[in-house]
Amino acid sequence: MKNQLASPGNPPRPSADRLNVAYQHAAGQLASGRNERGHWTGELSASALSTATAISAFSFYLKHGQPTDGESKEIQRQVEQGFAWLVGQQNEDGGFGDTAKNYSNISTTMLVVAAAHAAGRQSEFQTLIVDAQRYIDAQGSIEGLRARYGKDKTFAVPILANCAMAGIVPWSEVSALPFEAACVPQRFYHLMQLPVVSYAIPALVAIGQVKFHSDPPWDPVRKTIRRLAIDRSLNVLEQMQPAGGGYLEAVPLTSFVTMGLVNSGKSNHPVVKRGVGFILDSFRAESNSGGPATGSWPIDTNLATWSTTLTVNALANHDQDFNNNVNDDYETWRNTLDWILSCQNKSKHPFTGSPPGGWGWTDLAGAVPDADDTPGALLAIKNILATGKFENRRTEIVNAAKGGIEWLLKLQNRDNGWPTFCRGWGKLPFDRSGADLTAHVIRGLLAWQDEFSPANGYSVFQQKISAAIERGFQYLSKTQAANGSWNPLWFGNQDQPDEINPFYGTAKVLAAYRDANRFDTQQARFGLNWIAENQNQDGGFGGGPSIVWEDSSLGFSSVEETSLCCEILFDSADPKHVLAAWRGIDWLARACEADCVHQCSPIGFYFAKLWYFEKSYPLIFATAALAKACNTVGPSP
Repeated sequence: MKNQLASPGNPPRPSADRLNVAYQHAAGQLASGRNERGHWTGELSASALSTATAISAFSFYLKHGQPTDGESKEIQRQVEQGFAWLVGQQNEDGGFGDTAKNYSNISTTMLVVAAAHAAGRQSEFQTLIVDAQRYIDAQGSIEGLRARYGKDKTFAVPILANCAMAGIVPWSEVSALPFEAACVPQRFYHLMQLPVVSYAIPALVAIGQVKFHSDPPWDPVRKTIRRLAIDRSLNVLEQMQPAGGGYLEAVPLTSFVTMGLVNSGKSNHPVVKRGVGFILDSFRAESNSGGPATGSWPIDTNLATWSTTLTVNALANHDQDFNNNVNDDYETWRNTLDWILSCQNKSKHPFTGSPPGGWGWTDLAGAVPDADDTPGALLAIKNILATGKFENRRTEIVNAAKGGIEWLLKLQNRDNGWPTFCRGWGKLPFDRSGADLTAHVIRGLLAWQDEFSPANGYSVFQQKISAAIERGFQYLSKTQAANGSWNPLWFGNQDQPDEINPFYGTAKVLAAYRDANRFDTQQARFGLNWIAENQNQDGGFGGGPSIVWEDSSLGFSSVEETSLCCEILFDSADPKHVLAAWRGIDWLARACEADCVHQCSPIGFYFAKLWYFEKSYPLIFATAALAKACNTVGPSP
């Protein structure tokens, strides 16, 4: 990274007027995204992977199912538009990336080829298939796919099964999944060392069953056990399916389940009917913001709760502006508060068996409570309460916070970190504890620690909170890299080695050290130094060759990573860290002046290494950083 370091020249600290203009530019665009219900929905990028799986599911359903005339006509229309969109997404190397901004990868490319075969369109898309197959072969074909995921079969097996259903991969290459394990009570899942992650039980059942149907085992005992488990595991699958039909609100997962059951001879099963309905409803003929037609599917319906709480917390960075805004627009902010509180899980969740108290990423039924959205919500309702405008609802808000904290305390792993969904699942990558999650949880706990004090009758509860925080910092200390950085679980950078994103991870972890007044620790200083020492020559942070700006002076930094790094550097007492922050803020101001601060980068890592970008991310992170700059006082560095 040394070739990316900022040059020794020091750009002037932006004037107060310039800072305010930049802040208003970003914050104004961000605020305009709030809807009439008081929350932000955001907009996830179109996904070639989701589009390919949806087309395959629809093609198999048209072939083996019994769609109504109206349903068949709409499916065919969506398939046609989906293919038209996919054709325009093929990269020069013949492969396909998850989004229009991603490099090609073998997973998405194999699924696109499978979709063309599933639909019987090989002749029409012969050139696309030939070019894509050349890329697939160069990446190692089936072995290359397996190498991408290692021991985690969560996505590798459904992809190969999709290809086998389409007739382009022999069933012998598809591993058998123990779908009978779904018949065991949920509380024992983590003890069974399943080959898929906790959120993939639906795929375990559906893909396991289609493998059994198409290529049953020779072992008579195993064959008998699995035959006897078919109906019971289907019942589990049906119980886990939300009312809207979409497992986790995710098109790929729901498509895999749908095509698996259809090709198992169960095309009329209620799970299939609801799954088809969800995929139909998830189609985007045009972007949510009224942009050009896309004819595609996103990886998930939306991240509304995540986007809303991140937005509230970003706006709250500018204390005076936030308080004035809440005061001037009380009714709208009341709606925002009501909406966030309404998203809290109030009962045992059917998907993970999670107890009440947590928040998921959206208000839709397919969301699952997790350890990133829950602390985000805790911080948001605390920031809203801190304005003093909702004191008449303090008891209600505090009770919601208590429920969220209790949920988080139960989730902490034995390694002292926090996982995403379920305690104790540590075998596979996206089930393990994560530094970004752990830091976010610590911040959520710290925000409410004073409220749950012995003076308020919470002696034992506060002791539990304090102990959990200390254990969390032990985990963070243990997971700091040798160079001082931390790697996140749910975010990446395709231009970094191993697709990790140490800029996001380090900035998010350091926020916990800041909130706990631990910036003077060796770990925090080491992390701050790493960020400052890895500033790009253009003044920003992160990014890479895949970032393209119309204004060449912006180099290849990203808005998201630059904003996160600047925000945390401003809290340091070290002049060199503050100087690096001002360099980054100058970069952000230039991005605002070029009217491109809204440009997204694909830093989001969804389940099983699926890339995405989110329309609101750059505006959220830029608003938070620019607000911090506006609040910063002292002599010019």
